[in-house]
Amino acid sequence: MRILIAEDDAALSQQIKGALADEGRAVDTVANGEDALFLGSTEPYDLVVLDIGLPERDGISVLKEWRKNDVTTPVLILTARDGWSERVDGLDAGADDYMTKPFHMPELSARIRAMLRRQAGQLNPVFQCGPVFFDSRNNKVLNNGMPIPLTAQELSVLSYLFHNAGRMVTRTELSEHIYAYDGDRDSNTIAVFVNRLRKKLGKDLISSARGQGYQIDLD
Repeated sequence: MRILIAEDDAALSQQIKGALADEGRAVDTVANGEDALFLGSTEPYDLVVLDIGLPERDGISVLKEWRKNDVTTPVLILTARDGWSERVDGLDAGADDYMTKPFHMPELSARIRAMLRRQAGQLNPVFQCGPVFFDSRNNKVLNNGMPIPLTAQELSVLSYLFHNAGRMVTRTELSEHIYAYDGDRDSNTIAVFVNRLRKKLGKDLISSARGQGYQIDLD
């Protein structure tokens, strides 16, 4: 899952990025509203963490522009503790959730996981397909009750397919959502990751259609 962080506090931005990267997210960061507007409009993010008080262009105007142009990416806004009016403006502008600074990183991570599940239409944090269970809260994967270790790339592919269960996902789409903006997006490596997942979790977990992509169906 790929996330954009738009935050001008460099230390906080890196803290958020580190926490999300540790969870297997592909993360891009920007420090001003103009860059946030551009990347959020042109790149296929699964979620955006957007600070209201960005330089060059404030977060509210960025969010309004996205929604005006039918960018439906879920957005979590960050506001100052006393900025209740900004929170109202942000929600009215199309934000999906908010957090006030300072905040605890585990809560931010939990809110992001919940937003991603809602976007996927999944209320339960645990996804299941046959004997395979994927717990999105801690990225634990079980097959027939046994924990299965996965590489970061394998986990990213599995997570995206589970969050988009029930529909065919192309290699190109997968590569766009598991690599950051400056990552090496080679869609041919997706087939390698899928083959590894099939060997570890069973050949029937991920179905495929030549020239179309890959799919997981939930139980």
